[in-house]
Amino acid sequence: MHAPVEKQFDVIVIGAGPGGEGASMEATKQGKRVGVVERMPQIGGACTHLGTIPSKSLRAAIYRLMDVNSAPMFRQLGINLEVSFRDLRRSAQSVIDQQVGMRRSFYDRNDVEILHGEARFLDANRIHVEHEDGSTTIAHADHFVIATGSRPYHPPEIDFSHPRVFDSDSILNLPETPKTMTIYGAGVVGCEYASMFRNLQVKLNLVNTRAKMLEFLDDEICDALAYHMRDTGVRMRNSETFEKLETFDDHVVMHLKSGKQLKSDILLWANGRSGNTETLGLEHAGLTANHRGQIEVNEHFQTSQPHIYAVGDVIGVPSLASAAYIQGRFAARHLGEGDSDQFRIQDIPTGIYTSPEISSVGKTERELTDECVPYEVGHSMFKNLARAQIMGRPIGMLKLLFHRETLEILGVHCFGVNATEIIHIGQAIMAQPGTANSLLYFINTTFNYPTMAEAYRVAALNGYNRVK
Repeated sequence: MHAPVEKQFDVIVIGAGPGGEGASMEATKQGKRVGVVERMPQIGGACTHLGTIPSKSLRAAIYRLMDVNSAPMFRQLGINLEVSFRDLRRSAQSVIDQQVGMRRSFYDRNDVEILHGEARFLDANRIHVEHEDGSTTIAHADHFVIATGSRPYHPPEIDFSHPRVFDSDSILNLPETPKTMTIYGAGVVGCEYASMFRNLQVKLNLVNTRAKMLEFLDDEICDALAYHMRDTGVRMRNSETFEKLETFDDHVVMHLKSGKQLKSDILLWANGRSGNTETLGLEHAGLTANHRGQIEVNEHFQTSQPHIYAVGDVIGVPSLASAAYIQGRFAARHLGEGDSDQFRIQDIPTGIYTSPEISSVGKTERELTDECVPYEVGHSMFKNLARAQIMGRPIGMLKLLFHRETLEILGVHCFGVNATEIIHIGQAIMAQPGTANSLLYFINTTFNYPTMAEAYRVAALNGYNRVK
């Protein structure tokens, strides 16, 4: 048994996902000596290996398959490709490898030391790292950033070891495309996978514990997604609650408290996530996690111990890779006593990769109504845009919310092809100083034609006509 190796850092970051990467890179720019602890064999976190990258790569592969099978030329030739789920999933591996290699270079170029192993606090300024080979390191630091992420929540009454029961991590290893499927949970993950599997012609039940799906979105966008999902054949089950699950060799049956029984080939449980904190020894550092393993922080991402920060999924909403990265940078700038106010922590757009995509930034109609703000709405329907017609993607719209008197853009909401890209034009204009009359920017600016971006001009004119 070897004695532990002792190391000293200015900042120790626990977790090498987006939040940890953002904190590490920013802390090095502050002149800090940074050490990163990562328990997975490769860096990137669940985002790279289990979540965002593999699921979006899978989605892209499914879209390419759909494009071929729906093209009139191929249909006339009687060509209809059938590709197994396993083969579609395999296309993501090269993307993951490229991402890991690129992100590893960031740490190498910035002289950030990576300690692979399991981290556990010994006290408020020391952690114990157990490496895979059995050796250990005791690392000291003045500051810590906890960026350990989250994992799918597993209720104890469900047997996730059963070969027909999956969560959002294990679904990526599905051996073959099922004929029928039940998804429990209509949050972001549930809706994204519902879109993907329906595009593979899987008969699908989507069970939503709430009255509406994705209630944090603008009501019109929620309604548009629900209508489109139903139109493509998704069976929506709103305001339903799980009671029990029966598992068999060739199917599962989910019993709902309403008395309904949903029989399907497989179950995807997509209801909630738990913070990865149970092995951190938080109590030794004077910290506690809530019942979902999440850590509470203040507006500067400081925990109850001011020198220990937490960012990303481990602190809960919004649980986005993009948010985790900017939170990590904010925390590192703050602990370095730099100017962290320049980071736009409140202006984080949502990006939901359903079919079609959804993205939004700023206020919803519901929020503006509750705040008694005099607003107006401008729409651009994608079916009227030449570019959308050329692409064969007519479903969707861009929606601008603006102040009736000042013409300031207050919210941008997009549903349709490339929504997660289109949103950033509106975000950039909203972020400019002196945003009064920002609606006029879109009216008076020349957009390339034909593009999806010209939806901003169309929506701005549509709204302006309502107030002038």
